[in-house]
Amino acid sequence: MDPQREPGPTPPLEQALHAARALVLADLMARGVAEADVVSLVEDSVSHRRWWVEQWPEGAGFLAGLVAQDVQDALLERYGRWPLCPVCGSGDPHALEIEPELGPDPHWVCHKAGVKVAAVGGLGETGAS
Repeated sequence: MDPQREPGPTPPLEQALHAARALVLADLMARGVAEADVVSLVEDSVSHRRWWVEQWPEGAGFLAGLVAQDVQDALLERYGRWPLCPVCGSGDPHALEIEPELGPDPHWVCHKAGVKVAAVGGLGETGAS
C-alpha cells in the first residue's frame, strides 16, 4: 500500500462498531469505571459483535444496546451491578436496564420508577455519578 495514499472511507460495519464502542465507553467514563480491565470487556464485546453483525448486517443499528448489555453482564459477574440507578434515592440500589433489548435507539431505563434515564452514551448528561 502506498504510504502517501489516504485510506478510503470507513465501511458502515466498522462505523457502527466504532460508534457502539464510543457510546459504551462514554457511559463507563461518566460513571468513573473506565479502568483498563473494564475497557477490555468493551473490546471483547465489540469483537464478538463484529462476527454477529457480519452474519446479520441489518442488526448494525442494534450494536450500541447489545454492547452495553454485554458489558453490563460482564461487570455484574466481576464487580456487581452497573450502572446504578440515579433516579431512585431510597430502597435497595439497583441497576438500570437497556430498552429495547434488541432494537435501535437504546436507552438506560429504571423499571422501578418507570422512566428513561438516558440514551446509551448519555449517562454523563444525567448529572448523576
